[in-house]
Order: sequence, then C-alpha cells, then structure tokens
Amino acid sequence: MQMSGESLMIILVVGLIAGWLAGQIMQGAGFGIVGDLLIGIAGALIGTWLLPQLGLRLGSGILPEIINATVGALLLLVVIRLVRGGGGWRRSWGGTWGRRS
Repeated sequence: MQMSGESLMIILVVGLIAGWLAGQIMQGAGFGIVGDLLIGIAGALIGTWLLPQLGLRLGSGILPEIINATVGALLLLVVIRLVRGGGGWRRSWGGTWGRRS
C-alpha cells in the first residue's frame, strides 16, 4: 500500500488541528507543535477505533475526521494526566480533593 504525499499531508494537518484543539480544551495540556501533532495522530487512531465501537459514526470528510481525532486525543490526554498524577487538575481544584481539611 502506497500513500501519496497529499494523503500524508492531510493526516498531518488533521493530527495537528486535533492535537491543538485537545490541548486548548484541556487547558495546560499543550505539548508544542510536535507533541500536539503526535497526540493528534494517536488520537485519530484511537477515535477511529473507539467511536464505531460505541455506535457513533460522524460521516466522511475532513470536519468529521478532525472531530473524531479530537475526541481520541482528549481521551489520550486524560489517560496521560492520570498516569502522570494529574498535577494540573489538583491545582485547579484547590488541591484538597479527597482530603479532609
């Protein structure tokens, strides 16, 4: 299977947009242009697999692909925050979540 340069460019643009959007939605989760690109591409893979498993089909075209990739990237960022300890969430919630004062 060969991939044209145009297909590769579309994948990179969708990944970059999805990674950036996910970083904006989850404030403080920006990873720079390369990190956003990687998060977006990984999110596209996750979203492409997960959403049909849940019975959600967004259609075809560039906008549904960006939405699909953004949902996957958001899920990936949630997992990354959970693995890293969720430092950003604790600070924004006051740092006393689950503790008695």
